[in-house]
Formats: sequence, structure tokens, C-alpha cells
Amino acid sequence: MKHYKVAVLGPIPRDHIITHHNEVIQKYGCATHTAIALSNLIGDGGEVIPVTHVRKQDKEAILELFGPYKNITTDYISSEADQGDVIQLKFLDQNKRVETQTGFMRPITPEDVKPLLDCEVFVCVPVTDFEVPLDTLKYIKANSNASIVFDAHGPTTALTVKGQRVTKFWVDRDMWLPYIDVLKMNLEEANCSWFQNEYGLHELKDNEEIAESELPKFAKHCLEHGLRSLYVTLDARGVMVYTLENGELKEEFVPSVRVDKVIDTTGCGDSFAGGIAFSLIKEPINFIKAAQYGNAMGAQRTQGKTFEVFKSLEETDKIIAKTYNE
Repeated sequence: MKHYKVAVLGPIPRDHIITHHNEVIQKYGCATHTAIALSNLIGDGGEVIPVTHVRKQDKEAILELFGPYKNITTDYISSEADQGDVIQLKFLDQNKRVETQTGFMRPITPEDVKPLLDCEVFVCVPVTDFEVPLDTLKYIKANSNASIVFDAHGPTTALTVKGQRVTKFWVDRDMWLPYIDVLKMNLEEANCSWFQNEYGLHELKDNEEIAESELPKFAKHCLEHGLRSLYVTLDARGVMVYTLENGELKEEFVPSVRVDKVIDTTGCGDSFAGGIAFSLIKEPINFIKAAQYGNAMGAQRTQGKTFEVFKSLEETDKIIAKTYNE
């Protein structure tokens, strides 16, 4: 039986969360969601390897968090620089939130991933624009056969000098696209990634979503510049999947996995990325199946405050079969 290796690149921030129900949650986020979602799906069939930099004061608790997951290798969680992300999130509703960042991790460099070039997939889940640099993606592409799954949340988010996390244009987008196989984003991030040659001040608005009529043009541009597939999540509705077949754009809507009650949406995008990565290990060109796994893991993430919400592959397959009548 093949033993799969998946690397997860991104921060493990200390999150202080105030939910839209006004509940307070403190936990480690981001790459933890991706890694644990993958861990549950891969089971005995492989290894999940988080690659990150954390504060010395957080490392022991992070290692303890991963302790129950025997297929998660923690050797590449480094506190040598004593730098890690610290983020405060206040949800205004189920999806909208105000963010402040007071701690900053050391970026993940080619040297950090050099021992891991035999991985089948690198899942990159940066939350701010400095955490997974372009040079690291270039190094992976030049020295391995791995697929790269990348979350656009990083390059569309910047920090002010007061630690406020704000959206920004991904102006150098086309320099990144040749080094990404699968790109995922939401409607706001798509808006930050699809800009005209010149903007007037009246056009610049905060948290504006891309017009869905623009998505096919945006997707075709990205796919023609190197992507194998683009996923644009539509909040609770589901996800649009874009690919090119013989030069023609193919688009398909994959509806979400329904849940009765949303408890906490923090980490849904990171969990979605984990589902995509797992599916693409098994079926590298089945992008619709990958969307189904992404939706399933994102839905599971909403169901509680702990990582116990994630289900096994067998249970997840049953959810997918029921949702998509397979």
C-alpha cells in the first residue's frame, strides 16, 4: 500500500475568537485545521507534516494538540526564531469578521521544505502575505513533482502598523500562478485578485465581493497563466470549480454539504483546503470530487469548537454519497 506524504505550510496562530453568538474561543488555528482534517482522512495510509514557525511559549501546547494524531509528524514545527502569529478575530455575522494581528511568524523558506521534496502535495494556507513567499513555491516546483494547493487568503491580506488585518490587491498575481496547481479563494479574495489597469477612488471599497459574472473571465485568465484548477467558494452555497479542457473554460457548481446549525466557521477555508489536497492525492485530475471533499471538511469544521468535529474517511465518504447521490 502506498504511503502518502502531505506537507502543510502556514502559521499556527494563537487565535482569540469572539463568535457571532458572542462566545469566546481561544485555540490554535489555521494550519492545525488543515493538518487534522487531512490526518483523519489519510488515516494509516500516509503522513501529514505541518511546516511552520511558532513562539517558544506556544510550542509545547501545539505539540500536545497534535499528540493524538499518530500520522502527524511534528518535526518541522520550529520555535527557533521564537516568532509566531497571534490573531484576534471578532465575527460580525456567520462569515464577516474584524481581525487584528499582534504576533508575526518567520516566513517559511526553501530551507524549511528542503527535506520534504518527496511529498505528493504541499498545501499552503497562509493568512497574511509574508508567511509563504513566492521563492518557496518556486523552489518546490523546481525540485519536486509535488502538486501545490494554495489559499489566496495570504496574498490578499496585509497588516497596518497598528496590527489591523486589511484586504489588499494581489497585484503580482501573475508572477505566482505558474507555481500553483490548485488555487482556492472566496468571493472577496477573488475581488482582490481581479483588478483593472487603473482604479478610480470611487471604485475602492472594503470587503467587496467580485461580481459573479466576472468569475469566468477571471478564472480563464488564471488557468491560462498556469493553474490546473481554480476553486471559488460561495459562502454557505457551495463552490465554483473552474478548469480548462482543450483551451475551453469548464465551470461547475458543487453545492455545499448542509448542516443544521453553524457553531464556529473559523478554519473552514483551511479545512476545505485539506479536503481538496486529500482528494487530489487519490485522484489527481478529479477536481469535482476534490470540491466534494473540500465541502465536507468545511461543513464538519462548523459543527463545534474543537478538532473532534473532523470525521474519518469512511464517515466522510458516507456524507459525500448522501449529499451528492453517489
